Amino acid sequence: MAVDSTLPSAVSENDAKALGFIEEMTANVDSVQERILGEILSRNAQTEYLKRFNLNGATDRETFKSKVPVVTYEDLQPEIQRIANGDKSPILSSHPISEFLTSSGTSAGERKLMPTIHEELDRRQLLYSLLMPVMNLYVPGLDKGKGLYFLFIKAETKTPGGLVARPVLTSYYKSQHFKNRPHDPFNVYTSPNQTILCPDSIQSMYAQMLCGLIMREEVLRVGAIFASGLLKAIRFLQVNWKQFAHDIETGTLNPKVTDPSVRECMSKVLKPNPELAVFITKECSEEKWESIITRIWPNTKYLDVIVTGAMAQYIPTLEYYSGGLPMACTMYASSECYFGLNLKPMCEPSEVSYTIMPNMAYFEFLPHESSAPELSRDSPPRLVDLADLEIGKEYELIVTTYAGLCRYRVGDILRVTGFYNAAPQFRFIRRKNVLLSIDFDKTDESELQQAIENASILLKEYNTSVVEYTSYADTEDIPGHYVIYWELFVKDAANAPTEEVLSRCCFEMEESLNVVYRQCRVADSIGPLEIRVVINGTFEELMDYAISRGASINQYKVPRCVSFTPIMELLDSRVVSKHFSPALPHWSPEPRSHDAIIA
Repeated sequence: MAVDSTLPSAVSENDAKALGFIEEMTANVDSVQERILGEILSRNAQTEYLKRFNLNGATDRETFKSKVPVVTYEDLQPEIQRIANGDKSPILSSHPISEFLTSSGTSAGERKLMPTIHEELDRRQLLYSLLMPVMNLYVPGLDKGKGLYFLFIKAETKTPGGLVARPVLTSYYKSQHFKNRPHDPFNVYTSPNQTILCPDSIQSMYAQMLCGLIMREEVLRVGAIFASGLLKAIRFLQVNWKQFAHDIETGTLNPKVTDPSVRECMSKVLKPNPELAVFITKECSEEKWESIITRIWPNTKYLDVIVTGAMAQYIPTLEYYSGGLPMACTMYASSECYFGLNLKPMCEPSEVSYTIMPNMAYFEFLPHESSAPELSRDSPPRLVDLADLEIGKEYELIVTTYAGLCRYRVGDILRVTGFYNAAPQFRFIRRKNVLLSIDFDKTDESELQQAIENASILLKEYNTSVVEYTSYADTEDIPGHYVIYWELFVKDAANAPTEEVLSRCCFEMEESLNVVYRQCRVADSIGPLEIRVVINGTFEELMDYAISRGASINQYKVPRCVSFTPIMELLDSRVVSKHFSPALPHWSPEPRSHDAIIA
């Protein structure tokens, strides 16, 4: 077991307390997990769900594992629907369900309703409280300035039974934990609460960006939840900088911002500043926006954004706009549960590993093998406990929560990279079952992303990069084929990649895909891969469309595979060129060196 227990010394009494808690939890993983499961089972022993499995008051792991099945959302949907319809009996949790937390609805289909209880806010707040003490170990002086964070809420809905349904971040931002948080010099935002809590995302973005511009010298870190959200903010500045300059010069707020609470709080922030308006005009009118973040916010020490998993696609674009600032991925969370944090937040994005905090829930892990058969209730799997994982192996995350999810498959695939004390550290690999498939082939998100990264190497000599992408399996023709939509960032239009180069990109992608795909191509059961280049701004339109249909701006992630007709129509209406693989990829019965690993 490779153990890393080398956190630097704490710099303050408050930080020492938080770091001491991390040490205690990570040093006693197994005993903490045993206690957490016992608490959950004791509390929820009389729920309808657990009584089905005849635990008879048992709270030990062996009984729990032998009697309670591993489940998916679809398995729990009847119980969740009853709660949503107003059934207040203890179905999943002995504590009242306080609200539903909705998934983003873009990773693998429809939005899901995750039941939660009020005390979960305390657990989320606890994890948030650990982030800055860890960051302070690596970046000094963060109490001397502010964070420019683009944070948003989503309009909530109600279930037939009257329970609120909203994204987890909306729940947190609208809670008293956030709105009445005590002053912390390490967690001061440029955005007043009223701008974050504005239900109109455009007005919210406008006010938050304006505050960031006004306080540009005080900004020490710039962030959003996902990398895509920060890039949307930069794009918003590109489109609206003239209006921002006008507001700053005159000290008057754009009349299109109509929210009364936003206008009131901005009246205290916005004063005439012609000198700053001239500066904004000079920087934003430049043709090239390279390093625009550090040009406008010169004291920025890092970007605080998630760039793991599917978000890794945005790293080159963020590097361009930030002048190569470090990118900190600080925590790992979902609607089901907040899991853990990155104890080395200033590491390279490719090296990000998260340490799951054993007090957040009870965690189990299903060894992941792509060729393994699906689970069935008749043959329950033997799951591995948090303390017993092996370095280098991949696992699917299974969680049991205080709110009543029992042995629930979250759908995340994680790889163990090491240990901190007795706590395993994980690299997020991908979401499970995000696939392209035509025949026997199955291409998941990580394979598709790797293929695109390999193909993108051909674009480097043309100073061109892939800004965004999605895909779908086109089965209208026989044989069907993969279609990849690319939005490109071309620094020099006079040196743009040619038709031949983009066709070679198609071929390079096929060469990078797994052996089953290439075998199907050679057998002519899959047609040549196609790249469709779309005009710039297409994926921003795609985001706007998703938000208009109820997606959360905080949680939105570009779907890496699409099939919804209106989205397909939007994408196809923006296509400027189409390119196909000119040749068959390599395949023979004798595997190449890396095929044995892929297969």
